Amino acid sequence: MNVHMLTESAVKGEVRELELLSLEGGFYIARVRLDHGVVTLLGDDAKPLRIGSTTHLRALLQRVPPFPCVLVQQCAHDEMCGVREGPIGALRIPFTLASSL
Repeated sequence: MNVHMLTESAVKGEVRELELLSLEGGFYIARVRLDHGVVTLLGDDAKPLRIGSTTHLRALLQRVPPFPCVLVQQCAHDEMCGVREGPIGALRIPFTLASSL
């Protein structure tokens, strides 16, 4: 799914959530949750779109109707130290596409 397709889906109310996944190396990729599954946001080269920050994402999607967004970050400290018992889930922080200014 590219930004144009995401815009069309958002206009139709089909986007349930966008997950902005924090990856090693200081960049993010976006996964879009629709009723029929999850797709990755792709760039013009048909590869996962590398996003620099939530501000970068807001700029990319400034003309897209709003929908729920969440920043997803794995907790490497818990994985390395093994302090917690049971499954270790990702940290999920809701945010909005509205400008923070």
